[in-house]
Amino acid sequence: MIGRPKLVLASGSPRRLALLNQAGIEPDSLQPTEVDEIPIKGELPRALANRLARAKAQAALASVKISEELRGSYILAADTVVAVGRRIMPKAEMLEEAAACLRLLSGRNHRVYTGICLVTPKETFRQRLIETRVRFKRLSGEDLEAYLASGEWRGKAGGYAVQGLAGTFVVKMVGSYTNVVGLPLYESMSLLGGEGYPVHFGWLNAV
Repeated sequence: MIGRPKLVLASGSPRRLALLNQAGIEPDSLQPTEVDEIPIKGELPRALANRLARAKAQAALASVKISEELRGSYILAADTVVAVGRRIMPKAEMLEEAAACLRLLSGRNHRVYTGICLVTPKETFRQRLIETRVRFKRLSGEDLEAYLASGEWRGKAGGYAVQGLAGTFVVKMVGSYTNVVGLPLYESMSLLGGEGYPVHFGWLNAV
């Protein structure tokens, strides 16, 4: 797009892309990154979200620097971590993993942390960490069985997607809803706007 600097989203997540689109922003490129997401021994959830967001941003920057078309782009990366106390929930890939996550979250409070990392065209790194508290209702056997059968949990931190069927499990939320989906919009737009990216560029013909 002529008239604005380029933006790379360091993610292949359809949820993060949809949230950026909701804010009127269409990234010029999606650069999913291969980063080892296993926590370091003793690593706290907040530290993990921050570390992985930066690692994803650095991996995307390495790709962008060798691309004539994308060199000098803004790069936005994020990582979302779901935790009960200090216990970090996995990104569930197996049915048993998802079931274990949901049983643990049932009737309890948990926290969702998203680390966001922005790389500016001058290769300056800017980071934020956003925290949302979520309380689930006590899940019945039927709730669990039906949700697991839906398959919606697959690849999701904590074994659920709040923007989908699992939204019916949420009793209370304190903090950013978009953070729980995977990209806190207020903080992401503040970060981009603060570093000179024209966040309102796409708003003119948005309707």
